[in-house]
Amino acid sequence: QVQLVESGGGLVQPGGSLRLSCAASGFTLDRYAINWFRQAPGKEREGVSCISSNDGSPAYAAYVDSVKGRFTISRDSAKNTVYLQMNSLKPEDTAVYYCATDGGPYCRGGLAGPMDYWGKGTLVTVSS
Repeated sequence: QVQLVESGGGLVQPGGSLRLSCAASGFTLDRYAINWFRQAPGKEREGVSCISSNDGSPAYAAYVDSVKGRFTISRDSAKNTVYLQMNSLKPEDTAVYYCATDGGPYCRGGLAGPMDYWGKGTLVTVSS
């Protein structure tokens, strides 16, 4: 059974850091592009970041403008896990964060598009 499980969320002060994890079971994450989305209360879900499949070439990573320079996406093949390192967090980063994949090797333009598999999300709250 294909499953994605997010972890690492929590409460952090503005300017702080968190690292989110997306662990997979039932399939090998390396074969697929993995996306992070977030949904804040009362707002639409938005794409945050994406990393292309691990095919031996340098990974392609994409970010929404609001997190560029602050967030970094990466993968650990041995752990079958994708991470989202979030630094310099702001209150507007507060949201439930989800990892997802459409089952393909490439990131979609605009960090959007229908995804086939989703995790259940992890809550990130940035507040003093």
